[in-house]
Amino acid sequence: MAPNSETVLPSYETEDSQTSKLIRKTRESPFVPVGIAGFAAVVGYGLYKLKHRGDTKMSVHLIHMRVAAQGFVVGAMTCGVLYSMYREYWAKPKP
Repeated sequence: MAPNSETVLPSYETEDSQTSKLIRKTRESPFVPVGIAGFAAVVGYGLYKLKHRGDTKMSVHLIHMRVAAQGFVVGAMTCGVLYSMYREYWAKPKP
């Protein structure tokens, strides 16, 4: 039996890099990078404020920063869902 030029198993996309996957996902849902950037901003702000937190306990500071980061990501996800619903149901041209 000669090997067939078509393989039975599906080939995986080995040419896609992490950057190209991120760009593709950004086009599909534009609020993903907003959530990532907001999370990074909250973490950076939390690390900056860690030095100047005053009398606040470390655990309380970390809990506040975790809640802020999660809130930003959940807010970005909610906006993304609302945007996709708008794009699919209201902005879609009527046939």
